Amino acid sequence: MPYSALGLGLAGLIPFIAMPLAYVFNILSITQSATYFVQYSAVLLSFFGGVHWWDSISNQRYDRQMYLAMLPTIVGWLCLVFASDVKVLGVLSLSYVAVMLYDKFTLSLPKDQIVSYIGLRMGLTTVAVVSHAWMIFLLS
Repeated sequence: MPYSALGLGLAGLIPFIAMPLAYVFNILSITQSATYFVQYSAVLLSFFGGVHWWDSISNQRYDRQMYLAMLPTIVGWLCLVFASDVKVLGVLSLSYVAVMLYDKFTLSLPKDQIVSYIGLRMGLTTVAVVSHAWMIFLLS
């Protein structure tokens, strides 16, 4: 995996870590912190659908993968609609894990690339999931 992918992936974790910290250090209210956290999480989740949209089109596989590529965007949007419910954080967290597993078994990449990509995703997804759990803890 190129260093730029690692760097951008790590940069993508900043809001997941910054929003709970912003509440802990009294920079934002818990409502603001949770709202911004859910908004970012929903937007980022939809990005992963784009990975499958691209994979489906570039490999001319117009099967269920193309249709399922829209699912992260729809789930993310529904989480924005119902953002005031703390359960949304659990749905988002589980969605990250589900999409990562789907990536592992669906993407049409050479084996070395998929191993590298999934390795990166596992680390990033772990931090994202722990951050969601932290935000749930702060809201409880």
